Amino acid sequence: MTVLAVLLGGAIGAPLRYVADLFVQSRHESVFPWGTFTVNVVGSLVLGLTAAAVVELGSPDWVLVLVGTGLCGALTTFSTFGYETVRLLEEGSVGAAAANSVGSIVVGLGACAGGFALATALL
Repeated sequence: MTVLAVLLGGAIGAPLRYVADLFVQSRHESVFPWGTFTVNVVGSLVLGLTAAAVVELGSPDWVLVLVGTGLCGALTTFSTFGYETVRLLEEGSVGAAAANSVGSIVVGLGACAGGFALATALL
């Protein structure tokens, strides 16, 4: 059951990441990887909301496996974040690389914590 939940969530999250990344990136001409930044922040927010729902509502553990591990795991991408940061450095965009590194961590953690706090307050 657990493996199937991860597979199902991943089957939804991976194409969603691809489409969202293309959509967001096509609307910006900067070197900053806005598509990856966006999917990582949205995934962090969804993970925080889901974790709070499981904790506060006592939802079954498979919900967190499906949404948190499967969907959010496939939606977000640490490897692309790392690759794009290195690419920015190699191209001499040190400021954009620093903004991507610090911004992704700070905003991602904030989105997860904010999602958890919001869901806790609403539930």
